[in-house]
Amino acid sequence: MSSKDVIWGLGRRKTSVARVRLVPGNGDISINNRKLDVYVKVERLRKLFLTPFEVSNAAGRFDLKINVKGGGPAGQVGACMLGISRAL
Repeated sequence: MSSKDVIWGLGRRKTSVARVRLVPGNGDISINNRKLDVYVKVERLRKLFLTPFEVSNAAGRFDLKINVKGGGPAGQVGACMLGISRAL
């Protein structure tokens, strides 16, 4: 994988900041070095998190590595959504 294959996106919401790294792959999602199901425990927030992929029909085509900090769970998911949308 070359540096040309990596797409970056930055998402901010209130006090949360998410740095999203998007690379072609098979749909692996890592948030702060944890899997999505471990990091986001609320089902409603997990569905919101995956919304950009459903809208753009890109589900399962990219691997994500996200660093997010600040705010609470809903704010962090919102920041991640915006970062993913910008990267896509």
